[in-house]
Amino acid sequence: MRFHLALTLQALWTAVCQAAMQHYPAAWGHYDVCKSQIYTDEGLTWDYMACQPEAQDMTQYLKVTLDPPNITCGDPPETYCALENPYMCNNECDASTEELAHPPELMFDIEGRNPTTFWQSSSWKKYPKPLLVNITLSWNKTIELTDDIVLTFESGRPEQMVLEKSLDYGRTWQPYQFYATDCLDAFTMEPKTVQDLTQHTLLDIICTEDYSRGYVWKNDKTVRFEIKDRFALFAGPRLHNMASLYGQLDTTKNLRDFFTITDLRVRLLRPATGATMVDENNLSRYFYAISDIKVQGRCKCNLHANSCVYDKEKLSCECEHNTTGPDCGRCKRAYQGRAWSAGSYLPIPKGTANICVPNNIGPVNCECFGHSNRCSYIELLNTVICVSCKHNTRGQHCQLCKLGYYRNASAELDDENVCIECNCNPFGSVSDRCNGTGFCICKEGTTGPKCQQCLPGYLWDDGCKCK
Repeated sequence: MRFHLALTLQALWTAVCQAAMQHYPAAWGHYDVCKSQIYTDEGLTWDYMACQPEAQDMTQYLKVTLDPPNITCGDPPETYCALENPYMCNNECDASTEELAHPPELMFDIEGRNPTTFWQSSSWKKYPKPLLVNITLSWNKTIELTDDIVLTFESGRPEQMVLEKSLDYGRTWQPYQFYATDCLDAFTMEPKTVQDLTQHTLLDIICTEDYSRGYVWKNDKTVRFEIKDRFALFAGPRLHNMASLYGQLDTTKNLRDFFTITDLRVRLLRPATGATMVDENNLSRYFYAISDIKVQGRCKCNLHANSCVYDKEKLSCECEHNTTGPDCGRCKRAYQGRAWSAGSYLPIPKGTANICVPNNIGPVNCECFGHSNRCSYIELLNTVICVSCKHNTRGQHCQLCKLGYYRNASAELDDENVCIECNCNPFGSVSDRCNGTGFCICKEGTTGPKCQQCLPGYLWDDGCKCK
């Protein structure tokens, strides 16, 4: 399955704009094309631009796993009571009957935004042991979040819950946000809302009580992680200062990583009870049920691709700018003339492509001071080195002199005569090397800049040493 994702800068923050009902100035341009042909004085050439895939519903590409794996209701069949009415017990879950089954896939089905289809857990039959469920969403690909994460509960919103993220495919996890009816009691954290945050505390992990209070079956059933509000802390509620946000995304790794994930995990710690005390005679009232999870985002391609491919249950960027890899995170083998770099959002409107250049490139691009026209990218060191330095130079940028030569102080680094031969006397010097001023290291009894003279009291013996 293939999806081509043409992205405009407007589309990047469409979700944010919808909240404020604002439109972006046309002058902000587009990030939907990676390159285009233009005419210059030298003829037809390529104009490269930063580009990235369009934001879309990412739940169609995920894999979901539950822990414990047998926590889904219906095996064996079970009857549930309504939370608000313990005597209304006509809800049945039976995994062997399609109409009565509630598998985890129903959290993401298309008709899903329909509350009649939902995943449901077993009831709290083992109370007072905690009813704990981990729901893990995995993409096997780095993605960037662009809109609020929204979970819709049909069971009533949980009284304790944690939303977590992973950046390394589930090997390690960090909290995104804590949710509780009482944050101090549940997580020893003062309750906050995203409105309490500032530009300086944008990345703070908070516990909120906004989504856990009250008789939830009568109110909003959604639980949110507010991506849009955090974006707006940099750009302003009406998004007038997007350049500031782009600059921060370019230069602040923590900010970029905050909105980047490979996996999400929902840790359900305590179901809705609707009361301070659990009714132990009606434990079938307590369970989790989720009808919908929304995750809006895009493939992370480091601004080197505007489309993504979904093939064999795997997402990968269609890389441009001579880049390669699942996230366009390295240069192609023949294009390692300089170190790989992510594209940049700035300057508006085109950004900066930071394309990978061929290995055999000109001396200016190669940064070898004119002493080589070939570079090689060393992936292990993440650096570029000049190859086959000429004019008796050496070093990463041909900026040093070969052994046996020293720097000509009166010449610029790009001068062909920048390195002068030491010309050490082979009979009077320790080696053919000299110091930075051209003086050689002399043997005992010899002297002079090139070790070509005897000290007083010494004579040449067979032309090789002084006595």
